[in-house]
Amino acid sequence: MQYRTLGRTGIKVSPYALGAMMFGAIGNPDHDDATRIIHRALDAGINFIDTADAYSHGESEEIVGKAIAGRRDRVVVATKLSLPMGDDPNQRGNSRRWIMSAVEGSLRRLNTDHIDLYQIHRPDPTTDIEETLSALSDLIRSGKVRAIGTSTMPASDMVEAQWVSERRGLERFRTEQPTYSILSRGIETEVLPVAQRYGMGVAVWSPLAMGLLTGRVRRDQPNDLRRSGRFTHMTDQRRIDAVEELIPLAEEAGIKLTHLAVAFAISHPGVTSAIVGPRTMDHLDDLLAGAETVLADDLLDRIDAIVPPGTDIGRLDMAYNPPSLLDPRQRRRPVEDRRAA
Repeated sequence: MQYRTLGRTGIKVSPYALGAMMFGAIGNPDHDDATRIIHRALDAGINFIDTADAYSHGESEEIVGKAIAGRRDRVVVATKLSLPMGDDPNQRGNSRRWIMSAVEGSLRRLNTDHIDLYQIHRPDPTTDIEETLSALSDLIRSGKVRAIGTSTMPASDMVEAQWVSERRGLERFRTEQPTYSILSRGIETEVLPVAQRYGMGVAVWSPLAMGLLTGRVRRDQPNDLRRSGRFTHMTDQRRIDAVEELIPLAEEAGIKLTHLAVAFAISHPGVTSAIVGPRTMDHLDDLLAGAETVLADDLLDRIDAIVPPGTDIGRLDMAYNPPSLLDPRQRRRPVEDRRAA
């Protein structure tokens, strides 16, 4: 396994990061089996594990904590906060009040005295970014956290956070965790260039487009993933049509579609690692089998012809939508103002 530097932190991480979202009630509830999967990944050279307090309401962190016991010093542990952890409105977000409480819960569940990378899971427009950075800086100075990062942060917010850190003498975000796949290339326009400009490491999630790039969902074929109705992106015909073009391309190149997808993600110079989230040992073994896959320029050119650079085909249901898109009032003048005009 060839290791890469996580931005300018000096921390060396594997280009495949093990995502732990599927460990626990949401995916694989068998703790022993999940532990075996984690050990298999570590034995294969993966040293970067990403989880979050919200994954199965802390169960994922507990599984990771048990699995890395005795191997903690050789594992780069990343976790996240922000998503709701209870009914209380203050058990979420990026306020100092919640950060100081959330980190203690994560440390306890992970059974560790420090977190290598502590990330805000989603931007929080209700909290001043200086408030968030000040609290996270205190955690670094206390030794509880080694580096801090963001997830799904728009490029303009990334620049603002860097500016605030510089002007206020605060620790700065060292990483960003956006979604990125052949079907979701929007971050190539601004997020990745901004991350590169500030020397930030980038660990991308969903390189398999939430399962579409496994080839399990085909045009005009019934599939449990489509029938479930849980994710509208699984029924987005534009995304499925693109997959139908990618499948013969992978076959012609003699590469499994899953291997093509992950290799594409880590081929971008702005991407440090791709987060793979297996639920079973078979899933992990399939992904590990493609760890040495390198895509030639002509193959990347043909992918560009199917999904142009900087293009998102559809949108993942769990992608971050800023308030300017969610709240109609932020993009529509009041009726009386429109009439006056």
